[in-house]
Amino acid sequence: MFSSARALVAPGNVLRYEGSGSLVCCFSATIQFALLASTPILQKLTDMMKKVLISTLVLLCAFYGLWQLSSARSFQLFGELVQRVDTDEKVIALTFDDGPSKRYTAEIVALLQQQQVKATFFVTGKEAEQNPGEVRQLYQAGHQLGNHSFSHPRMLFMSPAAIADEVERTDAAIRAAGYQGEILFRPPYGKKFVMLPWYLAQHKRLTIMWDLEPETDPKLANDARAMADYVINNTRPGSIVLLHLMYQSRQSSREALPLIIQGLKRQGYRFVTVSELLAMRAER
Repeated sequence: MFSSARALVAPGNVLRYEGSGSLVCCFSATIQFALLASTPILQKLTDMMKKVLISTLVLLCAFYGLWQLSSARSFQLFGELVQRVDTDEKVIALTFDDGPSKRYTAEIVALLQQQQVKATFFVTGKEAEQNPGEVRQLYQAGHQLGNHSFSHPRMLFMSPAAIADEVERTDAAIRAAGYQGEILFRPPYGKKFVMLPWYLAQHKRLTIMWDLEPETDPKLANDARAMADYVINNTRPGSIVLLHLMYQSRQSSREALPLIIQGLKRQGYRFVTVSELLAMRAER
């Protein structure tokens, strides 16, 4: 029937097939009909894609906001957080996270003793259990000990039972080494969200953060002089400085420590433990 048909394109985009049977197809009308028929479908797909895109953006923004909240140095949802103390006195608290390690504890204690400086060490329970002699070196030299969790996890979505285990096992390890002073708490990585602050608030414990952390800047982390200059130039009365000294990878931080101490002493600063700093706040 169609073997002898001729295709002619006529004005108006009308495609006619002429031959036996005289079949005529109105191409433009067919296309218009198809477009009209598909418009509601396309509109629905477009609306659906918009909703998916908006929902994705909202979720990403919410996730980013929660991540920022979990890392905030000066705010948490429950309890009290301290990143520095408002005081007119030129005092500063040096704080060191992790450890104690067999390799570096004695070296750090000797350096601080030579400089006649007291500091606060936030130790992990696991390392305190492994190195009780080094724990004793720290507090016998007059330094304060703090709790930095047992296994150093990100304590964002842990259950109350898991949080209690991390905190209380570390307290027990510190006490087992003979320490009798106040044990403050600092969350690993500075991360906290809902359950950790709630647990600390229920047990009337502060969250100790910091306002100076030179190691997080890649431009400073491998340069002892640059780290020291940053701390010296940005310290305020009541500042809390965070450093990590206990591992081999932290050589630049260990080299920066005496430079920091000497530079701040020249500016008239006095070094205290975190508990001593908090006591000054209470006196105001």
